[in-house]
Amino acid sequence: MRKHKSSLSQATSYKEIGEFWDTHDLSDFWDKTKEAQFDVDIESEVIYYAVDRTLSEKIQFLAQKRGVAADTLINLWVQEKLQEQRT
Repeated sequence: MRKHKSSLSQATSYKEIGEFWDTHDLSDFWDKTKEAQFDVDIESEVIYYAVDRTLSEKIQFLAQKRGVAADTLINLWVQEKLQEQRT
C-alpha cells in the first residue's frame, strides 16, 4: 500500500486531502496533473409520478422518522409490493 493517498498534497488520509484542497487551488498544480480517460455508463433514469399532497406529507414524515429520503422509502415500498405481486 502506498504511504501517501495523494501525490500532490502528500496527505496520508482523506481528511488531510480535504484540508489541503480547502486551502489550495488546482490551477496552481495544473502542470502536475495527468489526462484521464474513462467511460461513464448512467443507466438509472428518474421518472416522476404525481402524489396527493396529504399522502406526500405522510411519506415525508415517515421517511424522516426512518432517516431516509422520501424517494428512497417510496422505491423500497414499490419494490416490496412488486415482489408480492410476483407470487
